[in-house]
Amino acid sequence: MQKQKCSLKLYSDFLIANHNRYSGLELAKVSPIAGMQHDAITRWLSSSSFTPSDLWRQTKELVDISTGYLVCDDSLLDKSYSRKNELAKKQYSGNAHGLVIGISLVNLLWTDGERYIPVDYRVYRKENDDKTKNDHLRDMLTRAQQRRFSPLYVLMDTWYGSIENLKHIRKKNWHFICSVAHNRQVSVTKGAYRSIADLDFTKEQVKHVWLKEFGHVLATRAVDANGDATYLVTSDLSLTDYDAFLRHWQQRWKIEEFHRGIKQTTGIERCSATRAASQKTHIFAAFTAFLKLEGRRIKEHISWYEQKALVPRFATANYLSWANA
Repeated sequence: MQKQKCSLKLYSDFLIANHNRYSGLELAKVSPIAGMQHDAITRWLSSSSFTPSDLWRQTKELVDISTGYLVCDDSLLDKSYSRKNELAKKQYSGNAHGLVIGISLVNLLWTDGERYIPVDYRVYRKENDDKTKNDHLRDMLTRAQQRRFSPLYVLMDTWYGSIENLKHIRKKNWHFICSVAHNRQVSVTKGAYRSIADLDFTKEQVKHVWLKEFGHVLATRAVDANGDATYLVTSDLSLTDYDAFLRHWQQRWKIEEFHRGIKQTTGIERCSATRAASQKTHIFAAFTAFLKLEGRRIKEHISWYEQKALVPRFATANYLSWANA
């Protein structure tokens, strides 16, 4: 049997180095391994079986489980031009504000305010495992507890602010901060419910209220430069300082930056394979590539995007030297 020539290290390095051609054929053309054929890469993609637990083995030395934030959100990998893909399906995209064909990932990111470390993820496809995105979130939080995480806060947007999720976090003796819909029912005195948007935040920026079906929370309102209001609740009844409340909540933006970064620097959306196994291997390799970029960013203070730019810059400089010799 022919020895397998592709590897996670080679493939993830290729994802960092390449900018627009992420195919096995392209890797075969540039591989430093003599005799590399694209069939070997195709076989490696389809036969590998990496899991989110393998990701944790890479990330556990980069996090401080006794502090920081756990941030959850989902991201859609655009597969609009895939004619046939076992993982892709038509689903809602926040960026497109409509339905697109794609692969949905539910991601759990750890951050201390400086580092961006993905610690868990799930491929959302209810047809395969009968699990919703919220089921995946609870599974990942349970796994995080088993790994002895003790976060300052779990941060989530409105989609994940269900009562079941909030109670799930409370049972772990953790605190959450999440955004809620403007019509979420709260009461200043138990039983007299009103929409959170109807609360008067002009005199008291952080209010102690009763969240329907959950219990005591602190609520506040954040207004952006356009005048749009976001309503927030937390289970931490000591978080009465408005500015501190918002500073903690703003860490949720880290997962948005992570999603943009991994898409722009690793080609995570650019695998043309149709088989689910191959797509999953490519996705895992993209996470591995991102961790390499993030590790260097932490040590050398070079952004993900600058690291990505170094490769063509080096090639361009060498080409110009050769062309003008």
